[in-house]
Amino acid sequence: MTRPPFPPFDTDAAKLKARLAEDAWNSRDPEKVAGAYTPGSRWRNRAEFVEGRDQIIDFLTRKWARELDYRLIKELWAAAGNRIAVRFAYEWRDDSGSWFRSFGNENWQFTDDGLMCHRIASINDLPITGADRLFHWPLGRRPDDHPGLSDLGL
Repeated sequence: MTRPPFPPFDTDAAKLKARLAEDAWNSRDPEKVAGAYTPGSRWRNRAEFVEGRDQIIDFLTRKWARELDYRLIKELWAAAGNRIAVRFAYEWRDDSGSWFRSFGNENWQFTDDGLMCHRIASINDLPITGADRLFHWPLGRRPDDHPGLSDLGL
């Protein structure tokens, strides 16, 4: 299995890779997302350590059961060789109706076939009101004309 674009990444390829990752995560389909990672991919997500596609699927299933109405935007920060750094923000609500905007950074490392083998994510949550929400597209892929993080001043 391969997942283009492939390293080494130039800016355009890295931006495309970030958008493809954003699209997959906005699908909220754990198996689809896990397919972009190597079978032994290693993650650090906040203080949780995940290894392999089965654990990725379990992690994402738990995540999206807790983080309802999830909408994510990723933006390229830097790329070199087989590594990409992105910043991101996502909005979600819990089952009591409280809204949050989660901000973070991810460092990604890829194999030659374009699969991610290492993901390090640092994330902070900010409680917001429903009126403070900025991500208003229907659940799923962010429309091409929806502003990105920089456009939104995030």
